Amino acid sequence: MMSLPGTFACDEYGRPFIVLRDQENQKRLTGNEAIKSHILAAKQIASIIRSSLGPKGLDKMMVSGDGEVTVTNDGATIMKLMDVDHEIGKLMVQLSQSQDDEIGDGTTGVVVLAGALLEQAESLLDRGIHPIRIADGFELAAQCAVKHLDTIAAPFPVSRDNKEPLIRVAMTTLGSKIVNKCHRQMAEIAVDAVLTVADLEKKDVNFELIKLECKVGGRMEDTCLVKGVVVDKTMSHSQMPTVLKDVKLAILTCPFEPPKPKTKHKLDVTSADDYRKLREYEHEKFLQMVKQVKDAGATLAICQWGFDDEANHLLLQQQLPAVRWVGGPEIELIAIATGGRIVPRFEELSADKLGTAGVVRELSFGTTKDKMLVIEDCKNTRAVTVLIRGGNQMVTAEAKRSIHDALCVVRSLIRDSRIVYGGGAAEISCSLAVAREADQLSTLEQYAFRSFSVALESIPLALAENSGLSPIETLSDLKARQGTENSSTFGVDCMLTGNSDMKEHHVIESLHSKKQQIVLATQLVKMILKIDDVRTPADH
Repeated sequence: MMSLPGTFACDEYGRPFIVLRDQENQKRLTGNEAIKSHILAAKQIASIIRSSLGPKGLDKMMVSGDGEVTVTNDGATIMKLMDVDHEIGKLMVQLSQSQDDEIGDGTTGVVVLAGALLEQAESLLDRGIHPIRIADGFELAAQCAVKHLDTIAAPFPVSRDNKEPLIRVAMTTLGSKIVNKCHRQMAEIAVDAVLTVADLEKKDVNFELIKLECKVGGRMEDTCLVKGVVVDKTMSHSQMPTVLKDVKLAILTCPFEPPKPKTKHKLDVTSADDYRKLREYEHEKFLQMVKQVKDAGATLAICQWGFDDEANHLLLQQQLPAVRWVGGPEIELIAIATGGRIVPRFEELSADKLGTAGVVRELSFGTTKDKMLVIEDCKNTRAVTVLIRGGNQMVTAEAKRSIHDALCVVRSLIRDSRIVYGGGAAEISCSLAVAREADQLSTLEQYAFRSFSVALESIPLALAENSGLSPIETLSDLKARQGTENSSTFGVDCMLTGNSDMKEHHVIESLHSKKQQIVLATQLVKMILKIDDVRTPADH
């Protein structure tokens, strides 16, 4: 039974009512005051994230409770690690998270847009417009903006033969990240990885097949794409060969050790003879296991569980290289890549269940004892691993997040291959379209439309500001040029090259991502505007 927030009582006619307890201890915000409080919280969060937008955006350093440091400018990561107490702040965190889950890129932009919309809503509330009218107006304006995006979207060629366009989009995504010094190389790795596992007929990409593995040490330029699987394990015995050619793999999920009596049974070893017999029996059983693996034709055993040192020694004697303690996801990837079957019992092992790989080799890094196994030239090359290198933990972790964003963008282009131009060009174009639409309206919603159009400008403004340009001048110049030349490709020239045509810079964003940003931000703002009563315990 749930405890009620108060006492249950009946009046003299038998009608039930609840007397709420702790009324005096509760804080309550109502009406416009509540909405204003929400807007303030959301604006604060948006202003924190705003400076991370764009290629010249700054990074944030987050320190967790146990002193772990993360340096990033990935919107979703900053939001996730920020310790947000305010309820509306938590909603903003979820907003960036949903953009990350759906698209993987544009997480900073979506929060900045939501913050700008709420800022605009505040001035409309001050004019005395009802919050629901504002919310509905925003909704209509968002629909208008999304429709306009469809009209300015350009088709985009996606094919395995011509990777250049895809690489340019990936470079746009990586431009704002820490990896932009080896910009092109990272973009190529991301595009190659996605195209290797993509199914262009079904227009889908299975992310399970792309694994990102980080290893500290080495330069970021040493990051490479392995057409196969990289496992952070070594051969179980240091004297086993480190390079194997034309390997047949037995993939086992059963423990490689002699059968033990179950704990419920008691085994009495009363004399040395008994012990010797037991040992011989175990030895014999174990040799039988090794023989079963070798008879099936396997030249490498990959085991999900461990085996003890005695077993290890015997494996070396029988010349069967083995790898132990390989985790579940890796085992699955190895099985997919090598075309092998995962075998749960030794009795079921047969030659047709073995996987094949051209080369299995150990990579060793620098002067440390760190080693990794690479399984390459597999039967099914659709499983790939990106091996990320970098000077320290933070760099590799940030590079991993950046490559993940690039992978997501390439995937969304394979799903829907239309694009819009970045650098704020699409937002300015939508802003002009929404403002034009506002002039056609005779209802109160035109105010909301105009505010929406101003809010859309916050993205190019933030980009200009972060690039050290004068924001208002840049924006008014771009708006004028988009209007007079009737072209939606003019955006903020963040790299200060003197040319603002994003088409020539190849700054491209996926249409799906842009639409999603506008839709998600508007939904959240509508929801916040509809909350007019907040009750919290007073100690908050």
